[in-house]
Amino acid sequence: MRKTPVCIALLLCAASALAAQKPHAVAHMKTLDGSNAGTVEFAQTNHGVLVTFDLHGLPPGAHAIHIHTSGNCDTRAKFTSAGPHFSPEPKNHGFMTKGGPHPGDLPNQFAAADGSLHASTLTNMFALGNGKKSIFDRDGAALIVHAKADDYTSQPAGNSGDRIACGVIVRTVGPKARKAAKQTAHR
Repeated sequence: MRKTPVCIALLLCAASALAAQKPHAVAHMKTLDGSNAGTVEFAQTNHGVLVTFDLHGLPPGAHAIHIHTSGNCDTRAKFTSAGPHFSPEPKNHGFMTKGGPHPGDLPNQFAAADGSLHASTLTNMFALGNGKKSIFDRDGAALIVHAKADDYTSQPAGNSGDRIACGVIVRTVGPKARKAAKQTAHR
């Protein structure tokens, strides 16, 4: 099989486009009974992380949504295995609290009368790449949907009720490789 210059150019362009993609992740959500509750997409942008919700089977009304420190959604533990809210530095919970919010605190989202939740929010409190703001460490991260709205002040979780849905956040496109430091010759 002979490769033509056009095929080679197309392959190079495709490889270049893939290399230029920004980090992306997804959480496949499940309820306490193990049912599928939809997906949440995470896309790194120049202005922060765009979080897009496509959920179903939720009770109608407002729901607190938080990033938690461990990528573990054990239904037997009622999702407490996901740990506390993501916050690499000590901070208080809540958008309306002095010393807050946790980087894992997201705004309340609202499920329709049919239990569907379709929404997006943008945050610059965490990142999908590498480094201190990244939600990806050795044990990953999870997204939790709570039964009630976050009051944005009560500690430690905004009086938001039980954890009713959980999804482990998994990278689908990783960050670009870091540039190597210049090597100097030893004399």
